[in-house]
Amino acid sequence: MAAEMRTGYLGLGSNVGDAAGHLRAAVELLEAEGIEVDAVSSTYVTEPVGEILEQPDFLNAAARIRTALEPEELLDACKRVEAERGRSFDAPRHSPRPLDVDLLLLGDLELSSERLTLPHREVTTRRFVLVPLLELDPELTLPDGTRLTEALDALGPGQRVERRGRLTPL
Repeated sequence: MAAEMRTGYLGLGSNVGDAAGHLRAAVELLEAEGIEVDAVSSTYVTEPVGEILEQPDFLNAAARIRTALEPEELLDACKRVEAERGRSFDAPRHSPRPLDVDLLLLGDLELSSERLTLPHREVTTRRFVLVPLLELDPELTLPDGTRLTEALDALGPGQRVERRGRLTPL
């Protein structure tokens, strides 16, 4: 019996080197991992958030994917893609990086393990995640029924997100 195909969403980000090039390469490398990339949002220039704020702005996007991979297998594939583009896993959390590929949502799965939480624990609190996700699917909800448009509306001011354009060629 074939594994079930699920729709998922990934967050892509870069703030080291050719950010747009890293995001374009991520899409190609994900497809080489057998992950079908359905759609990619516009790119957005965003201010750093998290533990290290003194660093360059990020270029962020979201990708809608289809995959039969199990959640941890998909996470491993994302980590391989990051490593391929030069990401160091020894660097401090939230530090500058050539590529970040975050597994945000995978079907209606809810999961919490040592390595992975689905939906991603920061999906409803980060404007740079919500804006590109909602561009791909304005009706997107979490498995618990939370509407992401409402999560975005609930965010206060801050977290600058400016639409840049499309990744070309896709």
